[in-house]
Amino acid sequence: MTAPERDPGRALLVGEIFRRNAAVVPDRPAAALGKHALTHAELNDAGNRLAWSLREHGIGHGDRVVTWADTSLDLLPLFVALAKLGAVFAPLNARLGATEAAEVGRLARGALLVTDAERSAEADTVANTCGIPKTATLPGGRAGWVLDPAVLPARDEEPTEPALCETDPHVIFFTSGSTGRPKGVVLSHRANWLRGFQGVFRDEPERTVCMFPLFHMAAFTLALAAWQTRGEIIFVASPTAPALLEAMESRRANRFYGIPLVWSRILAEDTSRFDLSSLRELDTGTSATPIELIRALKERFPGTRTRIYYGSTEVGSATTLPDADVLSKPGSVGPASPGVDLRLSEEGEILVRSPYQMCRYFDDPEATDAALAGGWFHTGDLGVLDAEGCLSVVGRKKEIIRTGGESVSPVEVEQALADAPGVAEISIVGVADPEWGEVVCAVVVPADGAKPSLAGLHAHGDGTLAGFKKPRRLFCVDALPRTAATGQVQRTLLVERIASGALEASE
Repeated sequence: MTAPERDPGRALLVGEIFRRNAAVVPDRPAAALGKHALTHAELNDAGNRLAWSLREHGIGHGDRVVTWADTSLDLLPLFVALAKLGAVFAPLNARLGATEAAEVGRLARGALLVTDAERSAEADTVANTCGIPKTATLPGGRAGWVLDPAVLPARDEEPTEPALCETDPHVIFFTSGSTGRPKGVVLSHRANWLRGFQGVFRDEPERTVCMFPLFHMAAFTLALAAWQTRGEIIFVASPTAPALLEAMESRRANRFYGIPLVWSRILAEDTSRFDLSSLRELDTGTSATPIELIRALKERFPGTRTRIYYGSTEVGSATTLPDADVLSKPGSVGPASPGVDLRLSEEGEILVRSPYQMCRYFDDPEATDAALAGGWFHTGDLGVLDAEGCLSVVGRKKEIIRTGGESVSPVEVEQALADAPGVAEISIVGVADPEWGEVVCAVVVPADGAKPSLAGLHAHGDGTLAGFKKPRRLFCVDALPRTAATGQVQRTLLVERIASGALEASE
């Protein structure tokens, strides 16, 4: 008895999303950037043409294709083509220089390097350093062969790969390497299909403006989510507040996801200059979102819904706080997202598992075993759960601030400065800084009638704290944000408030 032939149409394969959309809504916009747009039929057709060409050049199932390119619509057909071939899409950060790109790209052991025109002159150098045997370029470049669907022949049949399974790798996204060697996060077709799926019924297709560049995991997650509704993803060349607002207006966007810092920049603009009446969903999220930001969104955009997400490249969405609770649960990131299991370890570390978490770290079994010990992804974040199962992120398991090449323990600094003159309570956090990496910041609740100063904190720390451990910035607040369940200070929320401008430095 022979095994039944595998039916790709019944598997959760990313390439099938484009085939179906082209069949059902061929003329509806699928993606836009500035004045240029692709319909679903055009995107699928361009992807098919590239897939046949790539196959003729020896690229196929399981091959890893490394891209080093900035955001452009030319990159999307390649994404489609690789999904249909069962090849793995592995984008490098376009902001990396050639040396840095080669260091990260080497990890993928790629079969092909694809660059855009701006980076094509250095393609051979990077490929040789990475050990990648072939190079190609998007339209406009001169490295290897040019991947231009416009000059490739069309074929009636879809390019399919009989051996492709939904659990096969679809993409590799590289972490920043902030804790050491960068890691390649492997996501399967099934994981990415599920991350983008939003249920069977939708009132209207999603039209999402994307603030992320097209080498970032979130850009493709947002795109797949829009495409799963037969909708549109709208990119911008640079995510400035005016550019994002113009894109929302011109494409009649109904959804925008922005990190708190970007939302703060948008709120600083005169949004009345733009017709934003189409907006329905204003989403945000990190490990914590200031309640001041949520209130400002509700005031500026009445009638819209806001959700807060917490997650990562490795797990996708781990928790979701719905619109109904964003004002009543300040500092919370919500309960587990649909399909997700969530718990805390004995140390309070947030552990997550779901059908759409990563497969592994590419070629790094040691890091994989540590991250997925016991079948749960270990986030490295510390959290608390309230009586309703809603999570608040209170810090990192390894609470270390790295400033100017030195390591600083927030707890050590807090203990040294807890009895400083004028201080009732103090929390020490690290805030990103382009020169120092992070700067040490003190957030202080002043004692009654007192006015703490940086000079006073420094003087109190003399003989106890090395100079690099002393705070460089001081913020005074009426109260430190604490979790309702345990009263723990939410350091992550303080960082977000500082970064978003919700807190002003006292001096």
